[in-house]
Amino acid sequence: MPINIVLPDEVEVGILEIDLWWRRNRPAAPSLFAEEIAATMDLLAREPMAGRRYRHPHMTDTRRLLLRATRYHVYYRIDGDVLTVLAVWSACRGCGPDLGA
Repeated sequence: MPINIVLPDEVEVGILEIDLWWRRNRPAAPSLFAEEIAATMDLLAREPMAGRRYRHPHMTDTRRLLLRATRYHVYYRIDGDVLTVLAVWSACRGCGPDLGA
């Protein structure tokens, strides 16, 4: 069953901001984040259960997948054939994003 990936506007803006920061601050591998996030979206389209369950007090069925090279997590939920990305968040922050209620 093909999965449709939905990136809400705020998530798309966040991805663009991370990519811009990465390109400015990681001269040895300026395109690494863009390449890794693209590969991750391709993976999730093929294997939506690739991420691990993420326990959240107000949201069930939330999952996250680590981008190993850049150390970001992609937080998402699956509803039928739709995978909605909730956030892309640095794994180095020590806490997860505010995913709402």
